[in-house]
Amino acid sequence: MRVRGDPLCHPDVMVNSSGTQVPGAPATTVLVVEDEPAIAQAVAHRFSAEGWRVEVAADGPSGVSAATRVQPDLVVLDVMLPGIDGLEVCRQIQAERPVPVLMLTARDDETDMLVGLGVGADDYMTKPFSMRELVARTKALLRRQERAARAAEIAVAAVPDPPLVIGDVTVDRAQRRVTRGDREVHLTPTEFDLLVALANSSRTVLTRERLLAEVWDWVDASGTRTVDSHVKALRRKLGADLIRTVHGVGYAFEPADEAGAGGS
Repeated sequence: MRVRGDPLCHPDVMVNSSGTQVPGAPATTVLVVEDEPAIAQAVAHRFSAEGWRVEVAADGPSGVSAATRVQPDLVVLDVMLPGIDGLEVCRQIQAERPVPVLMLTARDDETDMLVGLGVGADDYMTKPFSMRELVARTKALLRRQERAARAAEIAVAAVPDPPLVIGDVTVDRAQRRVTRGDREVHLTPTEFDLLVALANSSRTVLTRERLLAEVWDWVDASGTRTVDSHVKALRRKLGADLIRTVHGVGYAFEPADEAGAGGS
């Protein structure tokens, strides 16, 4: 089912730096995969009011099919779905074509959130959620996608940045690859951006709010738990010894052979 609003009568629009539509390019398409009709319709109508094209799917298989068919710019995906669950839907979507995914979950369970991030989700929200916050986070993800596309275009003609080498960790920003020792570490786009932000300021403590602004382009402090979950996901993949927690403040990237005797 496609939900259209009046702003969608003008197809030549694009998202600007504030996340709203401006003339110049095809409208942003958002796929909402949600089996609760009231939530799906509320989200679809709110997104339509932003000028976005919205596609709605009510179960896992339909969500995968819709992602293939419409090639969305962003997916809002419930975890608990009929057919196949949201984690498997996210896995299949990302395997075919990487796309920003914001997951919705009814359970405020950190393990579930880490699993979601591990299969390629960029962000998550727990139900019940504020529609205003959902729109804000969605716009932030779209802005990140736009910035990444611009950066890729610039990088084609520019001299690539040299890899960051810190301890036994190498971060190749041009190829978006990470190795620790002789082992390549596969990161999601958000995990990679978070690692770059930390590595660019190696041994400097960055607050959660600063990381949220730099990586997610979102300044509401209520999202700092998203930062915590992504840091935990990074630790699982890279090793727990690389990122130091400064309680009540934030995080510092400190490889084991450079870190002091600080926190863990």
